[in-house]
Amino acid sequence: MSQLPLFEHYPLLLKNLPHVSLAQLPTPVARVEHPLTGHDVEIYIKRDDLSAAVYGGNKVRKLEFLLGRALSGGAKAVMTFGAAGSNHALATAIYARQTGLKSISMLLPQPNAQSIRRNLLMGFHVGAELHHYETQPQLNLGVVYQMQRHLIRDGRLPHVIPPGGSSPIGTVGFVNAALELKRQVEEGVLPEPDCLYAASGTMGTVIGLLLGLAASGLRTRVVAVRVTPPPYTTAEKARALYEMANGLLHDADSQFPIIPFPENRFELRDEFFSPGYGVFTETIVEAIRRAKSSAGIKIEGTYTGKAFAALLADAESGALRGKTALFWHTYNSHDFTKEIAQVDYRALPKEFHRYFEEEVQALDPSERI
Repeated sequence: MSQLPLFEHYPLLLKNLPHVSLAQLPTPVARVEHPLTGHDVEIYIKRDDLSAAVYGGNKVRKLEFLLGRALSGGAKAVMTFGAAGSNHALATAIYARQTGLKSISMLLPQPNAQSIRRNLLMGFHVGAELHHYETQPQLNLGVVYQMQRHLIRDGRLPHVIPPGGSSPIGTVGFVNAALELKRQVEEGVLPEPDCLYAASGTMGTVIGLLLGLAASGLRTRVVAVRVTPPPYTTAEKARALYEMANGLLHDADSQFPIIPFPENRFELRDEFFSPGYGVFTETIVEAIRRAKSSAGIKIEGTYTGKAFAALLADAESGALRGKTALFWHTYNSHDFTKEIAQVDYRALPKEFHRYFEEEVQALDPSERI
């Protein structure tokens, strides 16, 4: 049985959408046996943290299509973007190398944390070309320079992958994920969820799931928990990305239907984003602690901690009484301590040294849990 039910349901997509196999699918589903709250709610976890042996998380599903397109176009390098500790930039570097591509990471500042240090060291370890810029305008100028430099060196421009991999083609990976979930519901792995909680960084994960759920016939409501400011997460972007991904799939296989945006099954939550991207709060740290003690999973403060905090808040308010909730675990849980143990941060470009020489934020969960 194929690991990509999307191709089984719509076989022309296999012909028309370049794809490279990176993930170990389907990812498992776990039921939370130890009650997280005193209220009547059944909680399951979709373990996308185990989506691949080397480095898991949600980016692997997107990169199967993003790198497939890069390779089909004859690219020699890919360029992508994120904050200094970007999980997406690291995942891109790891899997670009696996497929024979050079990876260029164009990165912006973020509040310091241990996870930034780990990701930068691992990115350097796997051969990523790392560039740090203080502002978006400086990064934009850097893109022009690096594009020209690689054109002269490689004879072609790097293939651009947007922040978070959240283009229409990257979103296809999570349309497949929703069909994978439908299969697991049919097999009795879990009941049909009433609601699905996931972090919304650049929206590719939550919008791919929303479109895939609509195509699968599941009535699950997607709760997208904001972890980034506009323009990365907005209601307008949600609709636009949904429609572009839907159109892409319909054009690649006319059997894939055009489905109106399901307004009543999408909720964008803002209250856990404050005070800003990558800043940890006591609420988030408590959510991380409870995820580890009750559900046995490792989450973090920038993305998954906020999404899990939203689920907990809704469960404790009684909003989920009598319902089945699914938490989509998007963070890599594989340890790469051994790989980075011998990497000296001073080998990185000097612009990154500050993340190793300055203190991490006081509520960094890795310092407390």
